[in-house]
Amino acid sequence: MNLLNPLDASFVRMESKRTPMHVAGLMIFQLPDDAPPDYLSELFAYMRSRPVINPPYNWRLKPGRRARLMPQWEEAREIDIDYHLRHSALPHPGGERELGVLISRLHSIPMDMTKPLWECHLIEGLENRRFAVYQKAHHSAVDGFSAIKMMNNWLSDDPHEATDAGPWSLPQPARKTSVPKNVNANDMVKNALTISGKNLQGSLKLVKKMREMARTADNPHGGLPNLLDIPRTIFNGRITKHRRVATQWIEMERARAISKAAGTTVNDVCLAVLGGALRRYLDEQGALPDKTLYASVPIGLPHLNDKPGNRVVGFVCPMGTHLSNPAERLSYINATTSDTKAKMASLPNEALNQYSVIGIGPMMLGQMTGLSQKLPPMFNVTVSNVIAAKKPLYFRGSQMEAIYPVSLLFDGHTLNVTIVGYADRILFGIVGCRDTIPNLQRIAVYVRDALDDLQSAVEAPKPRRKTASVRKKKTAAKA
Repeated sequence: MNLLNPLDASFVRMESKRTPMHVAGLMIFQLPDDAPPDYLSELFAYMRSRPVINPPYNWRLKPGRRARLMPQWEEAREIDIDYHLRHSALPHPGGERELGVLISRLHSIPMDMTKPLWECHLIEGLENRRFAVYQKAHHSAVDGFSAIKMMNNWLSDDPHEATDAGPWSLPQPARKTSVPKNVNANDMVKNALTISGKNLQGSLKLVKKMREMARTADNPHGGLPNLLDIPRTIFNGRITKHRRVATQWIEMERARAISKAAGTTVNDVCLAVLGGALRRYLDEQGALPDKTLYASVPIGLPHLNDKPGNRVVGFVCPMGTHLSNPAERLSYINATTSDTKAKMASLPNEALNQYSVIGIGPMMLGQMTGLSQKLPPMFNVTVSNVIAAKKPLYFRGSQMEAIYPVSLLFDGHTLNVTIVGYADRILFGIVGCRDTIPNLQRIAVYVRDALDDLQSAVEAPKPRRKTASVRKKKTAAKA
């Protein structure tokens, strides 16, 4: 029996037609120079021929009433590859807009919860001899960090390597979600008591740390925010089933130059750039609040004493949207993130696990009861940041030009931005509710403008332009 942990199970329980709990990745590839006319049809045939042997691609949710109360995985005996693997083509001219329309539509469609919870779409017809791969999976089975790990196991930094069809055909160890089979009753009791003791210790440390953070809430450079200080914005409405997706990228070298000049981190620069874009967007909509917006920021923490365990947790960070000066906004964000991350890093694994569940609890309650509009927002936008790869990656000779994460939305939180570092770029995947956030693609366009403003404000030198190995387009994808 493979029981889902409480956090993963919550994504199953929150699944609905309006709030599908899947995440995705949009990868853009450049065809090899010597690619024949039938390159993509042959590639799709190869992808279709490979077996599905790698968890979680060969898992499905166990059916039955009891399993709905306590969701659990079981191995799928038969997998219809023609259902999970799709081949599509963009209409002419195959630009960013046509791709954005298709991805927005695909991301709006809920998954069939009776089947293995993944899809892969090979998309041809993208201009300038490119194609795309859109991979979609339920968040109960895959998170952003594990998805990046699987992508790196699948793709190669060698353009001549014949990589496999996809992550579903790569054998690798599954996540530990069940009790080992050869465990006697005494061992199970001992393990349960040990885990309970660690959880109790973690709870006490978590309560103590949260009290410390609450006492510093009035300090703009640290502490838990007062919920009454978090403004309700157009990003905190009730969502519909329709999604809109937009993308943008900035140069890694420019972000590093800014962080060096300002004495901050690249992550802080990304938050400040996004804060500037959101400030401009909300101001144009006549909806810019006097108070700063807050972002829920999942972070990966270092392992303590090299011990294994889940070290991913989130905190709420002000984005400085109340500040018109970009340099002041960056300094404001840096002070908060440095203080909060240091406090969270001191917590043990058990406390971090509980903190993650505590964070998702109110959102799950609000979504399942319909009370999200009556409760004060916990934050305004979700902003995740992960590293994909430092070198260019290849799929059977085709260079991956970009990867854009496409995340999920909750009732009361209708905007999600995931930022990825890949090769010499920082890429923004933006997803929002189509019916409540008008002209979402403007946020993507304003990201690059906000970078220019921030660079000028901190007087960071602009790096000299380099001849790129891939085409660099400055327009955002439009849906």
